[in-house]
Amino acid sequence: MKFLWTTIDVNDLEESVRFYESVIGLPVAWRTEGGPTRIAFMGEGQTKVELINHAGATAKGVGGGISIGFEVEDLDAKIAALADAGIPIHEGPFAPNPTIRFCYILDPNGVRIQFVEQR
Repeated sequence: MKFLWTTIDVNDLEESVRFYESVIGLPVAWRTEGGPTRIAFMGEGQTKVELINHAGATAKGVGGGISIGFEVEDLDAKIAALADAGIPIHEGPFAPNPTIRFCYILDPNGVRIQFVEQR
């Protein structure tokens, strides 16, 4: 069995696509816009983030204990780039042991995004 994707119900598909492209660095893999449901799959390789918007619906709340983690080479550089983009750090940075550092931001829908530097 392999992990394929994480689905996020979004309020504004275009805003979320811009966020995942510019802040996270995930390209649009493919999109579909038929009928009342619009979907964008973001990422490269086998694992993707699926952004889905149902016309007339509001996004569902996301559990506070859930986050999506992305590895970065240099956490300090990522934090500086986020500050330049006006994106606040939600939590952290944390260094629970000598081999890892991370922080969290929120996506436009309140999903916690974790940036992780492995040393």
